[in-house]
Amino acid sequence: MKALILAAGRGKRLGAISENVNKCMIKFNGRPLISYSLACAAALDLVEQIVIVVGYKADDVIRECGESYAGKQIVYVRQDQQQGLVYAIEQSRPAIGSSDFILMLGDELMVNPCHAKFIEEFVKSGAFAMCGVVEVNDTGLIKKTYAVLQGNDGRVMRLIEKPEHAFNNIMGTGNCIFKNGIFSYIPKTPINQKRGEKELPDLIQCAVDDGRLIKIFPICKAYANINSEQELKDTGSFFSHLS
Repeated sequence: MKALILAAGRGKRLGAISENVNKCMIKFNGRPLISYSLACAAALDLVEQIVIVVGYKADDVIRECGESYAGKQIVYVRQDQQQGLVYAIEQSRPAIGSSDFILMLGDELMVNPCHAKFIEEFVKSGAFAMCGVVEVNDTGLIKKTYAVLQGNDGRVMRLIEKPEHAFNNIMGTGNCIFKNGIFSYIPKTPINQKRGEKELPDLIQCAVDDGRLIKIFPICKAYANINSEQELKDTGSFFSHLS
């Protein structure tokens, strides 16, 4: 298995904070945001290589992460256009090769992540894909990521990108594990009419609709995907309280 970390985004909603820096390089508790995902990926025994997709201020990310981390080789994929998360996954295909992979985002933060158990459950379940989720008290947070609906047998039946109204308290994260066959669903993924790009939940939904087994796993105690200056401030106080 390989780990795929997406770190190509400009982060326009962060305003002046990311004007001259890749948002994954923004410091949180004295460390670049991407270092948290990188450390999680490198700690996984089944991960043989880390692939990082870079774009905006790519050289800064490459200098920071280097050629290896904790003994795991790092390879880079340069993304020439900003066309969203699914496009970034598509660009990584030559580097991923025939491997299954765990997806992470370079601008995510988690409290008490459990990626080793995540992979263990994925292998044991025989799932085609597994979505890392977190239970939230404030269901309004689900508007920032995606909602997940399950059947009685625990299979994922529906994923909804940034829903206006939450159906439950399960919030999807950017951490997912995929069989290599997920690449075959990228051409079938519709373009989101609001954002003008392909979205991760819609990619996974294509596999659901094709009868593939998709499961969820509680990946952490608390989660944040940093997309604005206010979120960065709120996350700092929130995570320091939980840690």
